[in-house]
Amino acid sequence: MTLHLDLLRHGETELGGGLRGSLDDALTANGWAQMRAAVIAQGPWTRVISSPLQRCARFAEELGAQLGLSVHLEKDLQELHFGAWEGRSAAALMETDAEALGVFWADPYSFTPPQGEPVLAFSTRVLEAVERLHARYAGERVLLVTHGGVMRLLLARARGLPREQLLNVEVGHGALFALQVEAAGVLREGLR
Repeated sequence: MTLHLDLLRHGETELGGGLRGSLDDALTANGWAQMRAAVIAQGPWTRVISSPLQRCARFAEELGAQLGLSVHLEKDLQELHFGAWEGRSAAALMETDAEALGVFWADPYSFTPPQGEPVLAFSTRVLEAVERLHARYAGERVLLVTHGGVMRLLLARARGLPREQLLNVEVGHGALFALQVEAAGVLREGLR
């Protein structure tokens, strides 16, 4: 059976752009508005799953309460931990770490930011979490409130992109995408 998994990226955050990673900053008023607008006339969902970071979880809790749905926080669906690069913008990194940033952008699997999480480990934890969701909720339509990196990974896999193109997948704040998750971790981009 298929799990219909709608992916919602968190909205704009108080501390702005850059590599947010495991930083736990809150949404701005605009970020809340982006997420609220994304879910209008969407669903219906049977449950809401969220990253535990507040930029995802607070909105998931609000939406779950409005819809009368249970919300489950899933730590394995958090963003990639960027280590020493957390909170830094690409522009700032270009001034101090241009060569390393270039290698990371060209193939994020081949370079790990200092003290960061390897993208291969990130990929493994995210894909295993999605397989667990399939095992528990196949046949349902579930909303996953998560991060750009998680969504890029899942969409790249569903689209059959080579790993070097992971960061080419566009996922804006408040973006909503649909996936179909089949047995053995097979992913396809679906229709909402």
